[in-house]
Amino acid sequence: MGKGEAIRRGVAERGLVHAMSAHNPLSALLAEEAGFDAIWASGFELSAAYGVPDNSLLSYSQHLDMTRAMAERVRIPVIADIDTGYGNAINVQHVVAAYERAGVGAVVMEDKRFPKDTSLLDGGRQELVSVAEFQGKVEAACAARQDPSLVVVARTEALIAGLGQAEALARAHAYVEAGADMILVHSKRKTPDEVLAFAAAWDGSRPIVLVPTAYPTLTEAAMREAGKINVVIYGNHAIRAAVTAMQQVFRQIRAEGGISGADAAIVSVEEIFRLQDVPGMKAREKRFLR
Repeated sequence: MGKGEAIRRGVAERGLVHAMSAHNPLSALLAEEAGFDAIWASGFELSAAYGVPDNSLLSYSQHLDMTRAMAERVRIPVIADIDTGYGNAINVQHVVAAYERAGVGAVVMEDKRFPKDTSLLDGGRQELVSVAEFQGKVEAACAARQDPSLVVVARTEALIAGLGQAEALARAHAYVEAGADMILVHSKRKTPDEVLAFAAAWDGSRPIVLVPTAYPTLTEAAMREAGKINVVIYGNHAIRAAVTAMQQVFRQIRAEGGISGADAAIVSVEEIFRLQDVPGMKAREKRFLR
């Protein structure tokens, strides 16, 4: 079964697929162990890990290489964040084919202009491309896949750009006509009212994907109750959790002038060995090294 098929079956059988963000194979492994259905190979998280803004500064190859490394290390599907597709429809075909070869189960592409600002940035540039242009990019993405189960998710930023529900719905319908398998609708409102209104008005022709970063009070139970919402992506919690933990530990070490106190509160070196599969490596040494 292809990784895309795992996402599709998850929606069909469980109704809601939940994906956790990751920015490297270690964070992807931890998300898999926590029981998430999929990994979100987040452009925001990788940009943060590099210490640069999420405004198309990282290259396609940087994100692809890390996404491939995650897909190789986990068994659950990886959903690739390909931003605006790294160019026009011809670029999109090349990019989607490469991500499929890297082993992802889905790609998510948004209808903003390149270079883009991250969606929740106050005062950010949120200009959208024309509907016709993005339809061409969606069609190109669909045509590029060799495995028909690869999920192509069209992400509309109409609500982020302040263009309203009618524009968001019109764009979503147009992207479905172009072949999109799912629609991701994004909002920067502090409550889920805007996305729930979108879901209520949606015709249900394709599953809705949400990224509830701005409105964290929306629970999975409420998503199920609303209907039509079939995928939830927790878009940046891995990097935020990592930063929180490192800041706390680093401050404690400086304040105490040593690592004794901090060492008692963090995982052991042996736990890192386990995550690295050092025991498996040693077992293979015993079997194969002469």
